[in-house]
Amino acid sequence: MDHQSTLSVSEKPSEIVKQAITSRKSTRAFLPTPVDISLINELLCIAGTAPSGSNIQPWQVHVVQGKTRDRLSEALLAAHEAGEPSTREYEYYPVNWRSPYIDRRRATGWGLYGLLGIEKGDRERSMRQHARNYEFFGAPVALLFTIDRDMELGSWLDYGMFLQNIMVAARGLGLHTCPQAALANYPGIVKTHLGIGDDKIVVCGMSIGYEDPDAIVNGYQPDRIPLEEFVTYHG
Repeated sequence: MDHQSTLSVSEKPSEIVKQAITSRKSTRAFLPTPVDISLINELLCIAGTAPSGSNIQPWQVHVVQGKTRDRLSEALLAAHEAGEPSTREYEYYPVNWRSPYIDRRRATGWGLYGLLGIEKGDRERSMRQHARNYEFFGAPVALLFTIDRDMELGSWLDYGMFLQNIMVAARGLGLHTCPQAALANYPGIVKTHLGIGDDKIVVCGMSIGYEDPDAIVNGYQPDRIPLEEFVTYHG
């Protein structure tokens, strides 16, 4: 499949859905090929059909491309390279890590770094790989997501369904994505460059474009836990 093709057509709708979901992955190297804004608009229209409590639809999307994308990338990279601490507006990860979650996190991190030949303790190369977040992994389009500050946890659950819709629908349109919590590390920079008020919280970001099929990093797929580790049957 070339980088502009969509998923293969199947007569079984279940197979189309399955292929879209299971082919989704965190893509960490994109081609510079532009993404037409009409395709982004189609994608977001599809994603906007996500369910939300009482249909309040709490999601807000900022589509960043062109010179604005480049300026935002430069500012985020500068903050990262200067060692500025994160000013994230909410806790994404547990404050106190424990098994099995810390074990899964480590396995994913070292699995990725091992593929890239980054050895444990190589802080310089680790930091450089992390910095790729702020380059949007080379994607020509970045999506930044905000939510009104007075929304409660239920709306954040709704937001997750909206984000998943974007990532799955992107596969049907021949695109790949990378959801990025790291893009919420410097909300002040994001808000300044995109004209976002402080009544909003920066939730996360997402790089979107056409996958670079030759990049070794895109071959990484973390393990998924088996059903018996997360399903309990009753009755």
